[in-house]
Amino acid sequence: MIRPQYFYPNPDTAVDNAYQKQVPDEDPEETAKRASSEVDHVAEVLREKQIRVHLFEDTRNETPDSVFPNNWFSTHPGGHIAIYPMFSANRRRERRQDIIDMLKAEYHVQDIMDYSGLEFDDLYLEGTGAMVLDHIERVAYTAESNRANPIALERFCAHFNYEPMAFETRDESGSAVYHTNVMMSIGSAFAVVGTELIINRKRRDEVVNRLQSTGREVIELSNHQIGLFAGNVLELSSPDGRLLALSRTAYDALTGMQRTLLERHIEFVVLDIPTIELAGGSIRCMLAGIHLARRS
Repeated sequence: MIRPQYFYPNPDTAVDNAYQKQVPDEDPEETAKRASSEVDHVAEVLREKQIRVHLFEDTRNETPDSVFPNNWFSTHPGGHIAIYPMFSANRRRERRQDIIDMLKAEYHVQDIMDYSGLEFDDLYLEGTGAMVLDHIERVAYTAESNRANPIALERFCAHFNYEPMAFETRDESGSAVYHTNVMMSIGSAFAVVGTELIINRKRRDEVVNRLQSTGREVIELSNHQIGLFAGNVLELSSPDGRLLALSRTAYDALTGMQRTLLERHIEFVVLDIPTIELAGGSIRCMLAGIHLARRS
């Protein structure tokens, strides 16, 4: 996780992120201070749930989206790290060698696949924002967008042994969903999916059927619920079992039946992050998961 000091909704990403909101009419320092406090709140709650959290400080005023590190790197079992090409120029500054060095020092890292050079060819793939990975079945679910180029996707899938499953999306305004992880999340025993956003009915059915074929319970979310970040959630593992990290906004958007269905599989961890959600992302975007083996 990254604690931001100069947080604000990024004007460079507003063009294709329909979920960004206007900044409150207040001193920008106050907005940034509230975002920083929300990160501390999330880290504290997760640690209370015995989740190991690495929290880094961001002191740069030119990385407004640094609170969302899952877009520029991901980790994978077997000691693999991927570094990704970013669509917005000011987001490329988020990549940090000190974070990679920490991972290499505390976990077994065999290799690093760096795709950031694809930016010179205008090819982008923004990590586990652009892709929602089924780690068990090895499928990379990907909403087509400016931030998920098919060539970059094919390269990642070839290197990491995933099957690409791309689909076209449109929200109510006719815009493509900017990141797949806004509209779907895959847990061990369930998946939540904004099926209304997948415009090709046949492809929509293929996505749902593929998830159901793994034995997961598929819970469909409406466009309205996606707009309230009900799809931007993440399953975490703790010593006491599986946890579902989600924002207060997302939790309130779920129906009683949806909550009941999810609670059959997982325990909710509800987190208050209204300031950070102004930037068009929620709790899943804030968490760069670690799938590496710790050094003894």
